[in-house]
Amino acid sequence: MRFTTKTEYGLFCLIFMAKNHADVNPITVKDIAKDEHYSLAYAEKILQTLRLANIVTSFHGNQGGYILARHPSEITLKEIVEALEEQTFDVFCEPDIRKDIVCNHFPSCGVRPIWERTKELINNYYQSITLEMIAKNEIKPAESLKINGR
Repeated sequence: MRFTTKTEYGLFCLIFMAKNHADVNPITVKDIAKDEHYSLAYAEKILQTLRLANIVTSFHGNQGGYILARHPSEITLKEIVEALEEQTFDVFCEPDIRKDIVCNHFPSCGVRPIWERTKELINNYYQSITLEMIAKNEIKPAESLKINGR
């Protein structure tokens, strides 16, 4: 499993917005790109993707910019990753997901249940993490090993 820079940058754009109260005050792409040292065009593209996913809202004009569509406590890591990567974990052997890969072991594969469980665990874990928690640095390494309270 590997995330692209689009997800990494998108997450840091959202953290910047959460820390700067962008749930009420619009923040410009220029401010984000300058602070995070990102390409203005790339940051704009990422924010447009997040806008289409209803994670941010855009405003035009002199007072324009982006705000978070909801409070950071209501935006999950799962939602962010899915907006930028389409899904958290690709169970690549499913023919309806990856039409470009033909697996001769499907449907009797012994590995497929492992990938499905991995996706379920990641989805549950990412769903439990909010943008607010990330922005406030509330995720500690020891806690990261706990999944569903175990």
